[in-house]
Parts: sequence; structure tokens; C-alpha cells
Amino acid sequence: MNQIEAAEPEGPSVLQLAVVLVEPQGALNIGSVSRAMLNFGFTDLRLVNPQVDHLSQDARLMAVKAATVLENAHVFASLEDALAGCVLSFGTTRRFGRYREGLLHPELAANRLLPIAQEDSVALVFGREDRGLFTSELDLCQHFITIPTDENLPSMNLAQAVSLCLYEVSKAKGRSKGRTDGQKKLASNKNLESMYQHMRQSLLDIGYLDPKNPDHILRSFRRILSRSGLNDREVRILRGLFNQIDLYSGHKFSRKSLKENEG
Repeated sequence: MNQIEAAEPEGPSVLQLAVVLVEPQGALNIGSVSRAMLNFGFTDLRLVNPQVDHLSQDARLMAVKAATVLENAHVFASLEDALAGCVLSFGTTRRFGRYREGLLHPELAANRLLPIAQEDSVALVFGREDRGLFTSELDLCQHFITIPTDENLPSMNLAQAVSLCLYEVSKAKGRSKGRTDGQKKLASNKNLESMYQHMRQSLLDIGYLDPKNPDHILRSFRRILSRSGLNDREVRILRGLFNQIDLYSGHKFSRKSLKENEG
């Protein structure tokens, strides 16, 4: 499957925002999502292992005049590939509990992503219609979004959830028009994941992580570091720390491999 780089923005008002659907199961939903995206001026649709043909007649029927969004959608084999060109990603979930702390409502998420999306690619990630996003997929996202629905029927239709989130982004964009906020350039998902894999191995080597369930503590580190919004320099500093741990534990991480992973 393909990987893409974020397009250069035409100006400060153009947001580099991708909508990522993980294993969507309904062609009608994909078409409706496309229409909602174009309603709010967004066209970057990314599909991860879709379970139906996104170019089918049903999808086109619901897309109406947004068929170009369908036709230009990028298809990926994994969520990691789909997020490779993004510096920040927001995963949506309606479930609470361990590893799912600090959930944001769509309005707060929109305010947080807006200044970043003016400079770099940001993703809104939506899960399967029946099961949502798995914990391993949420691991790839720096922030979580939940929509405050009623407990009697908490799960929203996929296209409706996308519409609501994009509405909040468009509303935030309108409020901030003409204003700019200084933001540091964030590290890409690719560099972050490479760092986390290095961290995982280093902490396993020194016996800090339980080899039977290393991701239990690692997920807490992900949440802590995600809140800080790491840039490339900070990622390199942390990689240097893990490299030094490797050196003293006898598992030196190759500098050549480190540079290759940083791309």
C-alpha cells in the first residue's frame, strides 16, 4: 500500500487535516463521510483495509457531489502506514478505562489540533462501525476524542461522528481566523513509533518491563509523552538516553540503525 506526504499548505487558513477510517464496513458510510468532508472543505480521506469497495455505486450515491473525495482516497494496509506523514493524531473512542484517560470532547480537540494543522499534517482517526478502534490502534494516536452521547445509546453512526468532529474543527477555524499561535514543529508518527519501539526493547533488556506484558507500562509512557508533544530534537534526546541504556546493559543500539529509523 502507499504512503503519502502532507501537501504544502496554500496559506495559513488551509488546514492539513486527514480523516482516517479504519476497516470501514459500509460503503454508504464511506460515501457519507466523503460528503461531510467536502461540506467542511476537507478532502484528505485515508482508508485502512476497507471491508467494502469505496468506489462502489452505494458509496457514490451517498457522496453525491463529493465523488472526487472517494476517487482520490488513499488506501493503506495498516493504521501505522496511514499516519506515517502526520505529526499528530486523534483517535476516537466511546469506551473509558485503562489506557484511555484524558479523553477530549470534539470542541477541545479541535482547538488543540487547529494551530498544528496550519503547519503540519494532523489526522482524525475513526474505528470500525461495530467495534471502534482497538487499544493497539489507539496506541498510535497522541490524543483521544469522545463524543458525550447519552448512555442509553452511546454509539454514534460513523458518518455522523465524522461530521460532528469536522464541524467543531471548522467552528474553531472560524473563531481563530486572522490569529496565529506559535507552535513547535512536532515529530512525525514514524519517528515517534521508532522511538517507542527502541524504548520498549531497551526497557525489556534491563528488566524494567514485564516480558509477559511489556505494553502495560509502555502505554503509560506513551500517554505521558504524548501530552508533552515531542518534536524531532526531543525524540533524538530520548533515543540518545535509550542508546546509553543499551550501552550499559550490553545491548548497544546501532547508531547506523538509529539514523535509518529516523529517516
